[in-house]
Amino acid sequence: MTDDATSTSTDDERWLVVKGRRWRRTDPSLPTDVVEALTSHLGRGRSGVRVAKKDGDDDAVAAARHRVGLAKAGLGERGPRWWDEPEDARLSRAQDALDQLDALDS
Repeated sequence: MTDDATSTSTDDERWLVVKGRRWRRTDPSLPTDVVEALTSHLGRGRSGVRVAKKDGDDDAVAAARHRVGLAKAGLGERGPRWWDEPEDARLSRAQDALDQLDALDS
């Protein structure tokens, strides 16, 4: 992890530690409505993974994991480190992920 002079976030804002494992936090610059929508998709994806695994449906597991991945990328929890990107690029990434996730439902 690198830290540059333009960074305004601290390690506490970037990482969450649970049981000794470090997880990337959600991008704090994202609007609340976008975070809520992406979090909803994340929850549905995780639930879908559980159900599909229980049913032994490998295609449904893959589809649900794709939903989880898109949601986590949109939230900034996967992919490029959000603190290394300009804020407008981060918002664009989140909105693109949300658009893709909404398209899965139509």
